[in-house]
Amino acid sequence: MATDTHGFLKIKRQAGGYRPVCERVKDYTQVSLLRSNQHCQDQGARCMDCGTPFCHWGCPLGNYIPEWNEYMSAGLWEKAARLLESTNNLPEITGRICPAVCEYACVLGINDDPVTCRENELGITEYAFAHGFIQPQPPLKRSGKKVAVIGSGPAGLSCAAQLNRSGHKVTVLEKDNRIGGILRYGIPDFKLEKQLLERRIKIWQDEGIEFKTSLQAGKDYPSAKLLKDFDAVCLAVGSRTARDLKIEGRDLPGIHFAMDYLIQSNKRVAGEKISAEQLIDAKDKRVLVIGGGDTGADCLGTAHRQNAACVTQIEVLPPPPECRTPEMPWPKYPLLFKKSTSHEEGGQRHWQVSTKKFSGSRLGVKKAHCLKLDRQGKEIPGSDFEIEADLVILAIGFLHPEHSGLLQDLGVELDSRGNIKTNTDYLTSVNNVFSAGDARRGQSLVVWAINEGRKAAEAIDKYLKKG
Repeated sequence: MATDTHGFLKIKRQAGGYRPVCERVKDYTQVSLLRSNQHCQDQGARCMDCGTPFCHWGCPLGNYIPEWNEYMSAGLWEKAARLLESTNNLPEITGRICPAVCEYACVLGINDDPVTCRENELGITEYAFAHGFIQPQPPLKRSGKKVAVIGSGPAGLSCAAQLNRSGHKVTVLEKDNRIGGILRYGIPDFKLEKQLLERRIKIWQDEGIEFKTSLQAGKDYPSAKLLKDFDAVCLAVGSRTARDLKIEGRDLPGIHFAMDYLIQSNKRVAGEKISAEQLIDAKDKRVLVIGGGDTGADCLGTAHRQNAACVTQIEVLPPPPECRTPEMPWPKYPLLFKKSTSHEEGGQRHWQVSTKKFSGSRLGVKKAHCLKLDRQGKEIPGSDFEIEADLVILAIGFLHPEHSGLLQDLGVELDSRGNIKTNTDYLTSVNNVFSAGDARRGQSLVVWAINEGRKAAEAIDKYLKKG
């Protein structure tokens, strides 16, 4: 395979583009544009074929990045796809929404722009789908063992896919009416169109995985029956207990958790009807998003598309640096200032702001009363100000999985943070019950959830083969 090992000297980093702001804020279609095959190959040729590929080290999945970059740049797309699929169950997802921790570990990034690993991954995957390289591959032999996976987010889906390939009969139980967990309900379509999920789920169904929706384990499917019917259970229920802002006026109408807002918006985009009493709509409203992370940015973009009168996003922390600091040297993943596509679409963004109380009437919230903070997080005397808001979205993170219901019924032990406690083999305090993803490690990235699901599946497979 003859490839140019000096491509990085000749080709500059060129990321893919985005649809024009004036166009994309009018719909929920993906904002990013797919690159041409030739563009992908050119960018893949920038990979340096490092002696020590730190991108591989930086990726939670251990993706074989230099190898599939080389295959792609040489036009060996099927080989690239096979290698990518060997470590990642959802490359079409991570290729779109992963923060690309691998790129911050790229050796080329020491003195130049790093390789576009994430977009290269996406290019390989979409080429593979378009050319029929990704097809159902049911296991040739069944083990006779049955496994229930509770939750259909990235951890649960990856765990189910791996266990099914090992020959076990896998059933995924999901309390919502569609499969996908946070991928379906927590991420807006303008970042991740749901037809991509349907495409992958159909492959897994054809491989033999059984998906059951609108079925809540522990309630609709009693815990005792769950343990009796299956040889092993994996709890991949996510971290859905939201962090609250317990201040005066919190109970005023018009103040909602980010996930409630995003879930409802995604359902509406999918054609589901929401009653007028339950509707959370930003149309013609002054929207305040509290929280500066990715979830807050998703709320910002959603409010734009719902034709909000104006949108303000505030964060209690100071803005992160724009460049690496001595505390964040290469190849560590740095916490840097980021501007998402939603921020490019409009709205105001403020840092070092503490929300002290809300005011309004029985009809709804009208104002947020705030104070400015210094870089040490101390309140600045006399800096109080108000933000007018008819709709407030709390995007300040999550605490732990929901404890009531299934976890209480099973009696699984929790750790000091309220997450499900397991040993190094992902086994909980209850025999035959395992856990993976945010429910076990806490709120994290999709790529880490996939890693968790794969590792848990490996542990469950070993456990079942011993029995």
